[in-house]
Amino acid sequence: MPESSAMAKQPNILIVDDEDNIREMLSRHFRFLGYDVEEAANGQEALQRMAEKRFDVVISDISMPKMTGIELLEVIKREYPMTHFIIITGYVTMENVMACMRQGADTCIFKPIEDMTELEEAVKWAVDHLKRWQEKLKTLIHMKPD
Repeated sequence: MPESSAMAKQPNILIVDDEDNIREMLSRHFRFLGYDVEEAANGQEALQRMAEKRFDVVISDISMPKMTGIELLEVIKREYPMTHFIIITGYVTMENVMACMRQGADTCIFKPIEDMTELEEAVKWAVDHLKRWQEKLKTLIHMKPD
């Protein structure tokens, strides 16, 4: 499936967190808002899902077994450059925040997430950003050469 067709339907999100309760809470919340949501318990599982289906946005924890969120971010930005990436973390350090910035995360949101507004806005911005680029691509495809 080409990356541009990923948003032909409702925007889709992959939530990656080793804590079941956080993964489930975020999944329920974003499904309620109309997103197509899938889950992965760690970075390796997330990459398996990415190989099967393209996601518009990945929301990932940093501290996870098998592969950290920073490592996952690095792979996704290299292999799926159109996918937006939002980091959530309870392990707030300058080193983690700087690593998120260097690897190209859209933002880093600190846990516990008591108010979902910041995360909702980050996802909405990412989806709107992709839609704007898709519109530009459609315009280019339909343009006639001079």
